[in-house]
Amino acid sequence: MGKLFAGVAHRHGLGVAIFIGSAMTLWLFVLVVLPQIAMVTQSFRFNLPPAEQGGPADVWTLSNYAYFIFGNGDGLNSVDLWVLARTIGVALFVTIIDLCICYPIAFILAHSAKGMSARLIVLGLIVPFWVNEILRAFAFRILFGTTGMINETGMALGLWDVPFDFIRANVALYAGLAYAYILLMIFPIYNAVEALDHNQIEAARDMGASWLQVHRRVVLPFAKGGLASGATMVFMLTAGALAAPQILGGPSSLWFTQLVYQWFNDALNWPRGSAYAIILLVVCMALVLLGMRVFKVPFGAIGK
Repeated sequence: MGKLFAGVAHRHGLGVAIFIGSAMTLWLFVLVVLPQIAMVTQSFRFNLPPAEQGGPADVWTLSNYAYFIFGNGDGLNSVDLWVLARTIGVALFVTIIDLCICYPIAFILAHSAKGMSARLIVLGLIVPFWVNEILRAFAFRILFGTTGMINETGMALGLWDVPFDFIRANVALYAGLAYAYILLMIFPIYNAVEALDHNQIEAARDMGASWLQVHRRVVLPFAKGGLASGATMVFMLTAGALAAPQILGGPSSLWFTQLVYQWFNDALNWPRGSAYAIILLVVCMALVLLGMRVFKVPFGAIGK
């Protein structure tokens, strides 16, 4: 950090360096670290009325975490455990879908599209996100509804005879989540792929490599940092989504963040809500670190 501060001060002046350092400190510690510390502390407390907080009954406890595993003590809390497993599984699925969609787009944008075509692609990606996330979610609900355009088109073409319930089948939810964070996947991959010297691709092609071999042996290893950055952001945000599951989820598609919301706002049990939020954060971080280890992605590559 000292070298970074000195480098910024040398290039842009001491005032700019102080401003950037202060902004980073405010963002990291005041808006990220301190709230997380407060959340962790709250998760180890009992849910006491204000008059008893700070009194002899206000002691440390693991009961909130124990409830997540064992419920009221009548065996495993299978409902909450299943909701967490399902949330993580769907987040992984959405991340893979976004990878499959965004990698070709990012490669074409970086090495094929030039001039006006590249600008049009970028505009086509960015302009839809000028619309509020809530409005986009409701638009997806209308689009996938029983009287929506997809059902009407499918029945008009004779693909199916009666409206298909995309909401109950969670197709709308998965599509909405994949679309919501697609830019966070495209641009890190684009940033990594664009830095690759096109001559390396041409050399591989001249030596007889197929396009599949070029991507597997040349492009993907080089773009590993961008892939990891995009996948991390999409996975973490999908697992922590609340608006899309509330609007697009079917009657049986409870999301783990909805459990957190219910503990905080419906049950007014902030300690248990804090514990559930910390559990989700720890599980997601553990899976991200495990994935980085399995695919041999250095931690520093995430920020590149």
